Amino acid sequence: MITDIEDFFTQGCGRCERFATADCSTRRWIDGLNELRRICLEAGLAETVKWAHPCYMHEGRNIVIIGAFRGDFRLTFFNAALMKDPEGVLEKQGQNTRYPDMIRFVDNAAVAKMEPVIRAYLKEATEYAAAGIKPAKEVGEIDLPEELIEALDSDPELAEAFHDLTPGRKKSYVINLGSVKKSETRTARIAKFRNHILAGKGALER
Repeated sequence: MITDIEDFFTQGCGRCERFATADCSTRRWIDGLNELRRICLEAGLAETVKWAHPCYMHEGRNIVIIGAFRGDFRLTFFNAALMKDPEGVLEKQGQNTRYPDMIRFVDNAAVAKMEPVIRAYLKEATEYAAAGIKPAKEVGEIDLPEELIEALDSDPELAEAFHDLTPGRKKSYVINLGSVKKSETRTARIAKFRNHILAGKGALER
């Protein structure tokens, strides 16, 4: 997986065999992806790479992440439970996604047309981050590490697989990640766990 932000926009995320080929999903959507990048940067967000994708932050909080797929490209909001969505443009990434959290594009030109809406939504999200506002924890939820929540929000396939795990297997990841002190180490460990989670296994299963 990539670690340099420029690699995403020139070669792809590095997660599959289509990386750095003409068939990579980023090639089809590169104009729209570059427009999303411009808008995020002009909004004053800090650009970084997380989970092999461009992630944009404010006040130390993840705000949005950009992703490209075969059939569409997306701008996904973290802490989606807070978003008011007055324009009704947010969609759920999958049937197990709790809140609508992404703007989906199937046309490169659509980004420019939606720029005022995107800017307004980014402003709303950054204001929550600046004020330290987070979604209320729901009763019965397993208390997941923030890095795992962010990974699930940014990776619909991983989120689907994790939510399908038994409570015991979910807890095994929480315990494993909870034993790590540094945030960057937890993020790296989650990346290594990805295939394990997709296989329906717990943290200690082989």
